[in-house]
Amino acid sequence: MSREEGAVPVEGSEVLDEVAGWVAAGGVVVLTGAGISTDSGIPDFRGPNGVWTRNPEAMKLSSIDHYVTDPDVRRQSWQERLRHPAWTATPNPAHEALARMERDGNLTAVITQNIDGLHQRAGNDPAKVIELHGTIFETECLSCGARGPMRATLDRVERGEADPACEECGGILKSATISFGQSMNMATLEAAAEAAMFCRLFVAVGTSLTVYPAAGLVDVARNHGARVVVLNAAGTSYDAVADRVIREPIGTALPRIAGIRAAGG
Repeated sequence: MSREEGAVPVEGSEVLDEVAGWVAAGGVVVLTGAGISTDSGIPDFRGPNGVWTRNPEAMKLSSIDHYVTDPDVRRQSWQERLRHPAWTATPNPAHEALARMERDGNLTAVITQNIDGLHQRAGNDPAKVIELHGTIFETECLSCGARGPMRATLDRVERGEADPACEECGGILKSATISFGQSMNMATLEAAAEAAMFCRLFVAVGTSLTVYPAAGLVDVARNHGARVVVLNAAGTSYDAVADRVIREPIGTALPRIAGIRAAGG
């Protein structure tokens, strides 16, 4: 089913039409990264204008060790959460294309590295969205595990609590997201692996495929006979083994392969 490894992937309109045919056959699983949300105003991390590219110190805010041991990092993190673009962002045509794939019966799951909830807001069934890195819309206590709505905790921050503690046990609160050095949820990982294992087409969208275990899902899909398509602005280490690599803008390419034609097209 897969092309010979090392062959040069072909780009262009004809490839989009070819992949659209694969999508129409169903059994599609899509892995999304930060690149799908940049058109919604949410910056990526590793791109040329990424958050960490412009300010390497910002990576400390994503480290569980720094977060737990440094109150200043926690205070800065809460201020960043207040300003997070997810609160005002809206789904873009790429998110809407995935919702269309689901409505057409072609999409079985969206596995996302994003925490912004835009897939659900675009119309994807929350039960079919596997959030590998959690969600910014909830908080979690690092001591007792209590969870609650992020908005309620941000209200406390706005009232003057610079580093709000868990109201259940007094422990450290953070967003219900996975930081560097923090264990991922095994049930979530198993659901993602199962989705990749049983799909017919695996599409990686807007992800550099450098963060594991997310990147390893490409191997899971390939090893179980699925075709692999990589849709990303920059090259990835999986381009050489993908069946097709697409470099066109995500906001136009993904609707096209979902079967959505531009007006007048």
